[in-house]
Amino acid sequence: MFNKDRWREILEVLTSNVGRTILTAFGVCWGIFILIVLLAAGKGFENGIRKDFGDIATNTMFMWTRSTTKAYEGLPKGRSFEFKVNDVQAIWDNVPNLKFISPRNQLGGFRGGGNVTRGIHVGAYNIYGDYPEIINQDPMTVTSGRFLNHNDIKEKRKVAIIGQGVKSELYEKDEEVLGSYIKIQGVNFMVIGTYKKNNNDGDGEEAQKEIFVPFTSFSQAFNRGEDVGWMAITAHDGSSISQLKESIVDEMRKRHKVHPEDNRAIGYFDLYEQFNRVESLFFGLKAIAYLVGIMVLLSGIIGVSNIMLIVVKERTKEIGIRRALGEQPMSIKKQILMESIFLTIISGMTGIIFGALVIYGINSLLDSVGPVDMFVNPSVSVGVVSGALMILMISGLLAGFIPAQSAIRVRPIEALRTE
Repeated sequence: MFNKDRWREILEVLTSNVGRTILTAFGVCWGIFILIVLLAAGKGFENGIRKDFGDIATNTMFMWTRSTTKAYEGLPKGRSFEFKVNDVQAIWDNVPNLKFISPRNQLGGFRGGGNVTRGIHVGAYNIYGDYPEIINQDPMTVTSGRFLNHNDIKEKRKVAIIGQGVKSELYEKDEEVLGSYIKIQGVNFMVIGTYKKNNNDGDGEEAQKEIFVPFTSFSQAFNRGEDVGWMAITAHDGSSISQLKESIVDEMRKRHKVHPEDNRAIGYFDLYEQFNRVESLFFGLKAIAYLVGIMVLLSGIIGVSNIMLIVVKERTKEIGIRRALGEQPMSIKKQILMESIFLTIISGMTGIIFGALVIYGINSLLDSVGPVDMFVNPSVSVGVVSGALMILMISGLLAGFIPAQSAIRVRPIEALRTE
């Protein structure tokens, strides 16, 4: 491998017909280029879709009530009902492998008019009555003060945590937020913290217009009693919420006298199931990228192999002379293999470099035009590049194997007769 004469000979062979060498190398270069770009594009789509999920716990389901569609135990169809606070304990008692259950109530939003006031400032925001565990299911960064705790729940404290969007609209730029009061539908709440949340809209303040208050305070202030608007339920990492959801829904049907076959009375959204579908899509995109890239690369490798066969044919007399002078067949075989591997690796590295430049250009363009929701930071990992280099080495060996075998089968006498 470190023989200078051998490398000089390899370079002479490859540069003796530059046009043929470039055209041969182009097939391998194009195959690796396509593979790198397709994998980067797939990663960009994957990053964009994952960003839509944000930091929310994906092994989670959301459950709410709707009207019944079947009569049951003397109760008519079309009946409305609400979850109750004691339903939470019933789920804990009867369904295993659950990590968090967060009963939630909500009011307001952009359709709710000006439901929050502070002095002369008025805003319409989503107000959530929550337990402290919700921060584990819908993660957020507390930027000042603190989040809810169980003492707030137990003592029904009228405290609130507001988002950065709420802060910017209700407060002056340098105004102190902590310890101040906001009025939610006529009820005063003291601000004890601010938060910032990542989601599919990035970190913009428009995405932070939510207010969190203790569940018990919410129920008392807005006359919800023991009612629960909906629940966020998360399973332990070793369990799937998709496998537990039927048990959870069945338990709620029993407690609220809903027909066992009434599939409309209790609504739910299985985030884990949706996430798995997206994961399957990612796998499919990656498989297609590898298939297309490798097939294009294979065509390039076949081209290298054919050209090496032609080179061996052109050098038949030279090989015969070297054999007549005593050179071992294995030495000639190594020579042909090294020529093939060298040509393949140089071609592939060129493809990797061009692919990296294209990816860099796309990322620069995305940075200049702003974020695109469904396509974020296309890239390939070091592992993928290392794998591509390994594929190139193996491909070079395969491309050179048949020509090398052909070369060592050349008999010196017959080779010397070749014109």
